[in-house]
Amino acid sequence: VQLQASGGGLVQAGGSLRLSCAASGRTSGPYTVAWFRQAPGKEREFVAATRWSGGITRYADSAKGRFTITRDNAKNTVYLQMNSLKPEDTADYYCAAVELNLITGSMGSSNRYPYWGQGTLVTVSS
Repeated sequence: VQLQASGGGLVQAGGSLRLSCAASGRTSGPYTVAWFRQAPGKEREFVAATRWSGGITRYADSAKGRFTITRDNAKNTVYLQMNSLKPEDTADYYCAAVELNLITGSMGSSNRYPYWGQGTLVTVSS
């Protein structure tokens, strides 16, 4: 499985960005895709996750109400719509995947995901 993240950029506080994570290779069967982020000098943290089959999503508290994770099965792509961005959202954003339907309690653990894309940088200016 290969993951390609894109969509990062520079935006002012209060603005929006949509990140994309395109998957290739084996993409059939049970699947969970997540977004994590890592700010300079900080540990990687969970942002949001969704099952490929739909119906189950999980968000970090920092993302609830502002970010939305969706998927387009036909395009093998998962999106992260980020609204009302804040300077503290500045980070490299990574998408990750695992060939399992994770329960919500496990979705936030980075060690559950063997496949990772490269980061896409999001910079929010104040």
